[in-house]
Amino acid sequence: MSRTPQEVFADHSNRLGTGDLDLISRNYTEDAVVITPAGVFRGRAGVRQVIGRLLADLPHADWRLSPQFAGEVLFLQWSASTSGHQVTDGLDTFVFRDGLISAQTVRYTLTPHSTTP
Repeated sequence: MSRTPQEVFADHSNRLGTGDLDLISRNYTEDAVVITPAGVFRGRAGVRQVIGRLLADLPHADWRLSPQFAGEVLFLQWSASTSGHQVTDGLDTFVFRDGLISAQTVRYTLTPHSTTP
């Protein structure tokens, strides 16, 4: 039985916490497409590249996620902060197929961490 999008996303979130790019990329189809402002990345190698950049930008981040599921699609608004940087405008879209992520968009603005309330 195939996993639901909610199950895949929960597992994806757990895998992100490991920082293991090979483990993370296994939640994606072999022909996955990830679209970012920097371009289109294909396959699990592309996933590793995009997620690697995200984790390098936000190491050991405190994440706040607001997922909205509609069938096989997830719209995710998120923010994250580290001791040095923050993201307040993160937006991703995930498309699921056969218990894996088949497409994703990723967009965020990395800024220096604000220490003012």
